[in-house]
Amino acid sequence: MNLLPLVPLLPVLMLFALIVPGARVAVMGALWIAPLPALVIAPLAMGTSLVLYPGDIKLTLLLDTPGALLLGGAALLWSAAGVFARAQLGSGPPAQRFAAWWLLTQAGCLGVFIAGDLLSFYLAFAVVSLAAFGLVAHDGTPKARRAGGLYLLLAVVGEIALLLAFALLHGRAGIESVAIADVAPVLRTTPGGVVIALLLILGFGIKMGLMPLHVWLPIAHPAAPAPGSAVLSGAIIKAGVIGLIRFLPFDDVPAADGVWLAALGFATAYWGVAMGLTQRNPKTILAYSSVSQMGVVAAILGMGLTLGIAETPLHAAFYALHHMLAKGALFLGVGLALASGPAGRALVLPLALLLALGFGGLPPTGGALAKAATKPELGAGLAAMAAMLSAFGSTALMLHFVQRLRAMMGEAPAASLHWGLGGPWLVLAVAALFLPWALHGEVTGKAPEGLWSISAIAPVLAGVAFALFWARIFARVPEVSAGDVLVFAERGSAWRDAMARVVVGLEHATRPWPVAGIALMLLILAFYGLIGIGG
Repeated sequence: MNLLPLVPLLPVLMLFALIVPGARVAVMGALWIAPLPALVIAPLAMGTSLVLYPGDIKLTLLLDTPGALLLGGAALLWSAAGVFARAQLGSGPPAQRFAAWWLLTQAGCLGVFIAGDLLSFYLAFAVVSLAAFGLVAHDGTPKARRAGGLYLLLAVVGEIALLLAFALLHGRAGIESVAIADVAPVLRTTPGGVVIALLLILGFGIKMGLMPLHVWLPIAHPAAPAPGSAVLSGAIIKAGVIGLIRFLPFDDVPAADGVWLAALGFATAYWGVAMGLTQRNPKTILAYSSVSQMGVVAAILGMGLTLGIAETPLHAAFYALHHMLAKGALFLGVGLALASGPAGRALVLPLALLLALGFGGLPPTGGALAKAATKPELGAGLAAMAAMLSAFGSTALMLHFVQRLRAMMGEAPAASLHWGLGGPWLVLAVAALFLPWALHGEVTGKAPEGLWSISAIAPVLAGVAFALFWARIFARVPEVSAGDVLVFAERGSAWRDAMARVVVGLEHATRPWPVAGIALMLLILAFYGLIGIGG
């Protein structure tokens, strides 16, 4: 029996269980169970595929090694965050509405890692993109609704770009098959491949948060509750990563155009650091850190294309896995800090500091392993210098985050430590520190090298020194509004007014969550209908 169709099945079943009033409290309490089948299937089904239509169309599910890494990490994050959500939000009607969006988003998020054809990938990507609106706008405040409207606007732009790219891919391929493996080679062979690649990078880059369309992350994350922020930054943005891995032509043939993706990635990495260093809110700092880290992932992929490194998708997925676990943990840590105040200091701050330094590559953290795996792409020449600068910036930014978290904990009211919040934080933090050690050998085929080299440690030490300096002058640094490149819109331009009307209109159109939820449920049913017919 092929296990792949079971990956999103339990979230879908639990979603429909919410229709029954008597089951809603039980579903809310069992959110952590929904992704567990995917967590088990990720290692068991790795390397398998399933062709739903054996004819020319080839609707396909597949789980290669990069997909398995991201699927397993996402399932672990969704499970831990599910425990946190139940403890933080309770089980009343608002929490039940949150659970509906949560399960919808989770089904799409898990499904996108196993989608092997244009149709199933687009359906899964649309579900994870659109349903996440409910996580962002959950609180119902004007700030949350505006953040949700902006998120939804950019999500729709990304969906349009991908729809155009998929249509061009299939049309240029000139075949009936919609399997990604059959149509993706068109990017190398057709004169229009550059346009298609740009559309793919636009669609997936919005989801990843590549500049200048990164603005939804620092606006949406502070608005969402902590478990929503954890999965948004940890798992949902990885839908963009798996998209680039699936569709860009990674093989042993160098592609000079990859240097532009690498340049965009490094520019995004530096911009995220620069903007994040001005922020006061720890969640906004983490959002800008995610912008920066996804820029590094884009740089890895771009250099892999440029150098013709066939293993680049695996290296990028491994790097993204560490970010998924560590950043998800840190967002939960912020929620824990707000809930526990000084009582949680000893539980939160030491691990938060280790995870923070891991983003700069401090050995022997999991982050050091993640950076070591990318040496084929970022270990020599100008790319190595750019990567060292990024590690320096990441260290400084994340230490700035720890300082702001510490200050916030001191200001929070005293409260007892809730282990429904502390337990998920510990699980994800420990996983981020140690799981890369368990997987590094299988990913790279060799023992980690150069973890304690000068080139690896120097950026971390320089980042620590800069963070100490920054802490002394930070109070005099003006804060850049979250969303940065949208700041000019505050000047009352006609463009701003038009954009505001669009965002408000989208917010009003999507406010009735049952309407949007039913529409997305129908998308999932359509996908499972295809599976049933194909089977």
